[in-house]
Amino acid sequence: MTNFIYDIPTKNYFGPNQIEHLSEEISRYGKRVLLVYGGGSIKKTGLYDALAKEVKKAGASLFELGGVEPNPRIESVRKGAALCKENKIEVIVAAGGGSAMDAAKLISAAALVDFDPWFFMAKKEKIQETLPVITVLTISATGSEMNPTCVISNPETDEKTGLTDKHLFPKAAFCNPLLTYSVNTYQTACGSADILSHIMEVYFNTNQELYMLDRSMEAMMKTVIKYAPIALAKPDDYEARANLMWTSSWAINGYISGCNKSPWSCHPIEHQLSAVYDITHGLGLAIVTPRWMEFVLDENTAQKFCDYGTNVWGLPQGKDKMESAKAAIEKTKEFFYKTLGLKSSLSELGITDEHFAEMAKKACGSSGTIKGWKNLTPSDVEAIYRASL
Repeated sequence: MTNFIYDIPTKNYFGPNQIEHLSEEISRYGKRVLLVYGGGSIKKTGLYDALAKEVKKAGASLFELGGVEPNPRIESVRKGAALCKENKIEVIVAAGGGSAMDAAKLISAAALVDFDPWFFMAKKEKIQETLPVITVLTISATGSEMNPTCVISNPETDEKTGLTDKHLFPKAAFCNPLLTYSVNTYQTACGSADILSHIMEVYFNTNQELYMLDRSMEAMMKTVIKYAPIALAKPDDYEARANLMWTSSWAINGYISGCNKSPWSCHPIEHQLSAVYDITHGLGLAIVTPRWMEFVLDENTAQKFCDYGTNVWGLPQGKDKMESAKAAIEKTKEFFYKTLGLKSSLSELGITDEHFAEMAKKACGSSGTIKGWKNLTPSDVEAIYRASL
């Protein structure tokens, strides 16, 4: 087992009515607040009014950046950074899902520099400091409320890329499962697929295993498998929504990573899909992940799939490892496409192979290889795209 450092500086307020502590958190950092949010659902649910009330209670001034896109674009970040500079913003509150939170994180860094924020994403500049960010979660999916990562799209270059930096950790997160009651079945399903993918990207890993973390990841996957169907059937089931929300946060806040530090595979492959076609991230992952599983399955990886099938899906350990591994992958497909009701192919979304070669190269990055559980070249990634049609 290799050494690792575990440090989550984000304070989490979990449960109903915790928003009443938001004024306390705002007061820690300043009196000029930028509220970042998406399409306006927070106004329909009453969350906007609750947030405005807390800002007023803190004796602070409120400024707004609404309309952040589902796959947040660099232009929204630029607008947010300009607002921060013009209005001398001291603290940012991001309300919504991963898109609003990711945009807010990059805005927090862009507000303090005089160059284009895409330079951060392109790794041309390093983050030195940020404005404090407070997150208010309304959908269980990305886990951005409690991690140091943002993913931003650039339509100008057809790129979608992620950035992880310790400066991007939110100072506090407010997680109220009641706020997810209004999330529709499609977004609930996509969010559940996203949570599972975050866990799988670490679970299927080349590095030395830590028994406790493997069992923790299996428990998290089983939690999503149990409670996602309940949330779909009964959107106001508090136990289901609470379990999905807390699993969402812990799936990608650094806890399960431990000594497993290999690069992820399915996320860079999917990021190119949503960069070019603007599809929902969780849906793209649900389509790509089982095809990636089939592609990397061989004699060396089969045992891990067998463990996954037994410990997560309750499948019996068969005598034939390859058959048991394939059965585990089929259970994954069944959950994504039948239980969650998500589309099972790219062709159902109107996607063709037109851009696959270019997308595969971008997915592999400057090194030309995704060095994950099994190394993938551009031709490998293209094959996974084609298998997903």
